Amino acid sequence: MTGPPAPPDDTLTPSGYQPRVADAAIAERLGSVGAVLIEGPKGCGKTWAALRHCRSAVRFDGDAATRRLATVSPEAVLEGEAPRLLDEWQLAPEIWNHVRHACDRSGEPGRFVLTGSTIPSDDIVRHSGAGRVARTRLRPMSLWESGLSSGLVSLRSLLAGEQAASGAGEARFRDVLEALCVGGWPWLAGQSPEVAQRRLRDYLEEVRRLETHDGPERGRNPVLVEKLITSVARNTATTAPNSRLAADADPDRPLNHQTVRAYLDALTRLHILDDLPAWPTHLRSRARLTKSPKRHFVDPSLAAAALRAGPDALLADLEACGLLFESLVVRDLRVYAEAHECDVYHHRLSSGLEADAIVRRRYTGEWIAVEVKLSHAPEAVDAAARSLLRVAGAVDTARAGPLAALLVVTPTGYAYTRPDGVAVAPLTMLGP
Repeated sequence: MTGPPAPPDDTLTPSGYQPRVADAAIAERLGSVGAVLIEGPKGCGKTWAALRHCRSAVRFDGDAATRRLATVSPEAVLEGEAPRLLDEWQLAPEIWNHVRHACDRSGEPGRFVLTGSTIPSDDIVRHSGAGRVARTRLRPMSLWESGLSSGLVSLRSLLAGEQAASGAGEARFRDVLEALCVGGWPWLAGQSPEVAQRRLRDYLEEVRRLETHDGPERGRNPVLVEKLITSVARNTATTAPNSRLAADADPDRPLNHQTVRAYLDALTRLHILDDLPAWPTHLRSRARLTKSPKRHFVDPSLAAAALRAGPDALLADLEACGLLFESLVVRDLRVYAEAHECDVYHHRLSSGLEADAIVRRRYTGEWIAVEVKLSHAPEAVDAAARSLLRVAGAVDTARAGPLAALLVVTPTGYAYTRPDGVAVAPLTMLGP
């Protein structure tokens, strides 16, 4: 697959920009609404992605004078060639209503691009942008965006019911583990896992000390935040309830449940945590659906950093390695899914039958069930395929929507379609 379209010559695109899957969505929204809001964690590339589409910019991060100007003379902040970037707008939240009014007055699409690393705790003002502001989520780069995946097996083709393209993945298992530990952070591209993990531990240190204590989440206890982050890392890709996270964070003195809930909410507003919701589907049987979300960081490299687990440590603990690899697959599926107006869920029945991920179109209902395996050995793929076929048989497709594909994702190996119709592909061949 080819990447997103090239930007106009007069944009502010930085040198060395890596095109993102979300570029097409940003461009489409700018053609239809007055402003586009790009949300995501710090360091995922929001500013660079926004600059690709903008002709002028103002940045609130680290510029107190500009933030004061937004209060006393917001019109001056908004003046500039459109589309105009308002970077880290939540640091000057009063600008939101002025953007809304400016969009109303002009009636023209493509006036502003806003970026934000924090979802304001008071969400009321953000809803007032309905019809004027379209939102786009930017996550850390997928393997396809960072160049480790060929993208030969596209989510688009699977959603269309086509067979998976056949071929061999070129990456080694070690390559995938190193990519997991480095993560999809543009500022860490090309770094070794050791260097990247040190920088990511610094990143988490900033989150726990500044973002959740001195910043918008004022009053949090940094020590407890760190313990909870580590607890979530140990429970990545599981449906661990808050009570388990509380006990696991400090076995001698479990955290208060209300404290856990408040801290999880804070980390979610900072886009550090990115839980995977359960699929609210219809079943042919009377089995009960699990409603609990699966725990995930926005990028599994943060879980590895919290656990101080580099590639060698993951190889020594294949159970933890499998859970973090599942989180890597979920990250990439979410990136690719956004390109096709899809949502991603997990699916688990009271009987234990499950799919690690469900990718479902928002408007037409086609869905793909995905099972993740750490090995591409025939016996592992056979077990995953049998589980997916049982999942497909348990879903009432007349009410849930038509099944498009069943997919087993592995770290390495071959891409092919089995005689039973189940597709198999390494993550290093998956793309949008």
